[in-house]
Amino acid sequence: MPMPEQPDLHSLSLAEIAKLAAEAKLPPVDKWNPTHCGHSDMRIARDGTWFHGGSPIGREAMVRLFSTILRREPDGGYVLVTPVEKLDIEVEDAPFVAVEMRREGEGCDAKLAFRLNTGDLVVAGPEHGLRFEPDGDALRPYLHVRAGLEALVARSVYYELAELALEADGEPGVWSDGHFFTLPAQS
Repeated sequence: MPMPEQPDLHSLSLAEIAKLAAEAKLPPVDKWNPTHCGHSDMRIARDGTWFHGGSPIGREAMVRLFSTILRREPDGGYVLVTPVEKLDIEVEDAPFVAVEMRREGEGCDAKLAFRLNTGDLVVAGPEHGLRFEPDGDALRPYLHVRAGLEALVARSVYYELAELALEADGEPGVWSDGHFFTLPAQS
């Protein structure tokens, strides 16, 4: 079955993006508890590239499909899960990468929508928070996607976020969907 074509993020309003994100139907991986079957021989690199047996998975549709059965375990590990099997998958940093951002509105009325490398759309807000981790002299930003799964925000998108944060009055940070995300001070 072919995967649906991805809409152009910049041709949609944030309300349309939020509606598409809410309509995304994902398998109920949180309800599946099969026996652990071993390792999948798969790895997600820091840049978001998915590998199987050491080779990149070249078919976007396969990556998108696998991403829908990805789950974060209570011990912090990652698994691919179906109703009948559960396989470990190595994740170097975060399983997704936020590769594009769109902003609508200003100040506390702003909304930030992100497209992930898998085509998923996420609107930052109370349920999809942004956090910033120190990384040497810089920050690594992450977006909560679902159930403990996060997206590393790509450097180019981070620069857009940082520019918005520096425009804020007072404490540097960004607003999205009624929530303020503070950028921590660099030491």
